[in-house]
Amino acid sequence: MKQTLRAICQVGVVSLAAIALAPFAVADEATTSEEAQPLDTETVLEAIDVDPYEIPDLPLKKSSNYGASAVDVEPFGHVEPYAEHFLEQMEYTGPGRAKAEPEDLDSVKIGFQGPIVPTVSVATGGHSHEEPLGIAMLRGGSRMAIEEVNDAGGYLPRDIPFELVVHNDNGLWGASGNEIVDLAYKDKVWAILGTIDGANSHIAIRVALKAEIPMINTGDTDPTFIETNIPWVIRTIGDDRQQNYLLLDYLYRKQGLERVAIIRASNRYGRFGVREIKDGSRRLGHPIVIEMAYPVGGEDFSLQIDRVAAAEPQAIIHWGDGVDGARILNQIRERGLDQPFYCSDRCVTDEFVTLAGDHAQQVFSTYPWNPNREDPALERFRQDFEKRYGVEPDTYAAHAYDGMNLLIWAIQNAGLNRAKIRDLLAYRGEPWPGVTGDIPLNAALDDGGEVFFTRWDGKDWLYYSREDLEIPGGVIAPVTREERDSVTALTTGGGPR
Repeated sequence: MKQTLRAICQVGVVSLAAIALAPFAVADEATTSEEAQPLDTETVLEAIDVDPYEIPDLPLKKSSNYGASAVDVEPFGHVEPYAEHFLEQMEYTGPGRAKAEPEDLDSVKIGFQGPIVPTVSVATGGHSHEEPLGIAMLRGGSRMAIEEVNDAGGYLPRDIPFELVVHNDNGLWGASGNEIVDLAYKDKVWAILGTIDGANSHIAIRVALKAEIPMINTGDTDPTFIETNIPWVIRTIGDDRQQNYLLLDYLYRKQGLERVAIIRASNRYGRFGVREIKDGSRRLGHPIVIEMAYPVGGEDFSLQIDRVAAAEPQAIIHWGDGVDGARILNQIRERGLDQPFYCSDRCVTDEFVTLAGDHAQQVFSTYPWNPNREDPALERFRQDFEKRYGVEPDTYAAHAYDGMNLLIWAIQNAGLNRAKIRDLLAYRGEPWPGVTGDIPLNAALDDGGEVFFTRWDGKDWLYYSREDLEIPGGVIAPVTREERDSVTALTTGGGPR
């Protein structure tokens, strides 16, 4: 029998003075099953202490719809589905829970995989460009969390420190998989945090599936990342699907626009980042008038701007890195185009503001959290980060900090067993109290928390919730599509966002 741990992270930091057990709830916020009963940590730990070929007797999380999608933007809304994906939590049915803990250890290793060293990138077909994001994810989030838990006593059941094992992730797909192999089998880490690039992430999690090792993602907002149905994978950042839905509601339901254009990066981030914008616009009766892709790191965007100008849009959406976004915005304004400019969260940077200058005024972007909210834990994190690194933490640092602390919490409670660590993460029902806000995991083990709008006012980025801007939303049905018809979904039971 495993020894039950007595410690828990509180607001992201494991404290020797904060020793308690965290309650669990089975159903997520989207749907609450009448049969689902709250589970405390002790119950979950007892349930996952099983023989090699025994499966824990624990109810799975269920959702009524995927990604809290409004009825009028759901795919294939005109047909009755035979089955729906991503509405029930994936189950691990292997024998890993019965593996004994190793006896002789000097440290508890956690892996980190991220773009920290320049190389050739499959995302661009040339030099990589995500190193600043990966470095923030490494130093400000992951290392800071490891240092804090070690200052508080390290891995409490054995009084040994945690150790961060760092691997670069910037190459071709095969190289990304090799890094996971090294982390899992050579370095023998207990879990992995990473990464950012969508293509590399997809390969990494497939190798993690074969290696049977938990992996938390804190930087890849590709909506399809979690759609691989891999039970070892969890994401703790709001994805582009949720940000797309917020933008759609603002443009069409609040502003009443009809003609919207897209300029995006010609990589996976740009292509998949606007997918729900394109699909949702079409389903709401306002197809995107033109979509133009550009090579990452370009200087001249006249071709794309010419085509966009000819389409006469009422608003322009940019999805790509901040540097490219600023250059595109400047050239748009220099052409005399004055349409509102909306962009992805990668443009919410000092570099974007510096390059765009006065043109950055009134630029809107979606964002996966609200850095300006009043929260003592966030303020402490921000102060500690600035003291260490001399700059404010960005979204990659903050989300990595939350993800690493969630991993540490699971290891402290579950012990040194990858399958049990995975179980404790997967069956957690209460939102994780992170510095980026509460992180509720839905049935797909994806972050189902709130996303925001942000606007540059000339001095600061100001952040707004859906409620702040009074953005109406579509009807979200309270039952699955198999259990309803279109009329019922639109007229009963469901409510606006």
